Amino acid sequence: MMMLPMIAFMEPGRLWWLLMIPALLVLYLVLLRRKSNRSRSTGISNLDKVLPKQQAWKRHIAVGAAVLALAALNVAFAKPADQVDVPRDRATIVLALDVSRSMIAEDVQPNRLDAAKAAAKDFLGMLPPRFNVALVAFAGSASVVVAPTTDRGLVSRAVDGLQVAPSTSIGEGIYSSLDAMALAPVDPDHPDDPAPGAIVLLSDGFTNIPRYSAPAAEEAKKRKIPIYTIAYGTPDGYVVDGGRREPVPVNHEELQRVADISGGKKFSAGSASELKDVYKNIAAQIGYVKEEQEVTEIYTGYALGFAVLAAIAVISLGARWP
Repeated sequence: MMMLPMIAFMEPGRLWWLLMIPALLVLYLVLLRRKSNRSRSTGISNLDKVLPKQQAWKRHIAVGAAVLALAALNVAFAKPADQVDVPRDRATIVLALDVSRSMIAEDVQPNRLDAAKAAAKDFLGMLPPRFNVALVAFAGSASVVVAPTTDRGLVSRAVDGLQVAPSTSIGEGIYSSLDAMALAPVDPDHPDDPAPGAIVLLSDGFTNIPRYSAPAAEEAKKRKIPIYTIAYGTPDGYVVDGGRREPVPVNHEELQRVADISGGKKFSAGSASELKDVYKNIAAQIGYVKEEQEVTEIYTGYALGFAVLAAIAVISLGARWP
């Protein structure tokens, strides 16, 4: 396979036909010069009287577009290939959501939890259809709300039903996520292989009761399950308790440590729109893989567009003839 800047070709030998392009352009310029010399020696021809001078640019467009169409067709003939995002065939994603009381802070509208629910449901639609998705909710304790399933509607309804609870234990959320991963259905084509997957964990707070997150992240690393953490909220977030404001800033350090230990990646979001962008980024990383595929149809489309432009220019010229 031959490589040119940004393009690979499966049939590079066919690119030799591109040598026709400069040859045709040279022929066009020679004919233009010959016509110009003939006009100077014989005076203005009857055809020149019929076709206004301003129509010359249309002739140039017609010729240029026809040449470009031919070039694009030749590139398509050489079977170009490019890196394309292809959905992974199978994986299990555990969506772990913090439902601790700090998630009712309103620094993200309408509040952190409601915005997180909406973004989580959007995230479900970004994943390849064959992916299994599980839902884990955690606060001071954690539970597997939905076992791995391809039923996106079931997971979405479960997300809507999440309620806040006291305290925060990110470690419990990770351990329950690993439990959920173990429930993933066996791949019938590879029954002895563990299910590939990842944990996507969203939290806004600090662990304040055991079990702690670092040992849990180590366990995820042993099982080769990366954790993508999302630090959600702003430094100004607060909740009202007994008439007093209690600050609930995000613990970026803990979530960064969890991601680093497990082999995942840490993200941050301080608004609903930022959170949607983060989920989109994560979906692209864990749901799709780059594969080289033939993209002949793209260059065939270019050729069609240039051919249409050339045809329009020719028709416009013909319409001005008496």
